[in-house]
Amino acid sequence: MKLNEALRLLAGGMVLLSVGLAVYSNDNFLWLAIFVGANQVQSAFTKWCPAIWFFKKLGMKEC
Repeated sequence: MKLNEALRLLAGGMVLLSVGLAVYSNDNFLWLAIFVGANQVQSAFTKWCPAIWFFKKLGMKEC
């Protein structure tokens, strides 16, 4: 799996997880989805994302 696909999988999985937890557990889990979305907006402007750093440490290659 390439870096770009892993990043999209992580972001989408976190959003789905937070929505599922909010529906079945506690509405406060929606803050996790808000955090993920805010991080995506921030990375679009700054070109920096903590998850990319982590995936590169794991040895994933860019496209």
